[in-house]
Amino acid sequence: MLNRMSFPMPVSRNWLRWPAVLLISALLCACGFHLRGSANLAFSSIYMTFAPTSPLGIELKRNIVASGNTKVLAKPEGAEVTLGVLSETREKVILTLNSSGRPSEYMLYYRLTFHVTDAQNKELLAPTLITLKRDISYNSSQELSKDAEEVLLYRDMQSDMVQQILRRLAAIKMAQPTQPETTPAATPAVTPATTPPAAPAATPAK
Repeated sequence: MLNRMSFPMPVSRNWLRWPAVLLISALLCACGFHLRGSANLAFSSIYMTFAPTSPLGIELKRNIVASGNTKVLAKPEGAEVTLGVLSETREKVILTLNSSGRPSEYMLYYRLTFHVTDAQNKELLAPTLITLKRDISYNSSQELSKDAEEVLLYRDMQSDMVQQILRRLAAIKMAQPTQPETTPAATPAVTPATTPPAAPAATPAK
């Protein structure tokens, strides 16, 4: 009779990766709610043209409000400055190919162009382009975990973008209102007193 020998089956390691991915996701999500530092802004109110559901706009608003001295208004009326978003794009570019001609590495780009104007529509910050990038390897056998990693990298770039914007906003110096010049009151000229002419001496009678 042949002896039956049991061989250990290879254990797939994919399921071992998921706890790590989930843990990293939880940590990065938590980091999104921890502010790196309050911004010291020179203006008391700001209006931003992000869409109401923009993740970048929401995180930036939360950081500005945390500074304690600047309000984020829902309408441009009454805002001391306006941050206008000119463009916001994400891009995924192939970096390298493997021996089979398939992508093995990508570069992720996150770009934002914006400018800042005051209440009189005077430009305080010229159109500024911020470009962030992260590289990510790719393996078709780990497609799900790589998709999760890509999401995390974009989220990390979003937090970095917020800090880049805050640094530029903090560098804006608002013009101090000038006090109107007051012309000193003219001192009235003093007319020197005139001495009346002496009366002619009387001629004695003869």
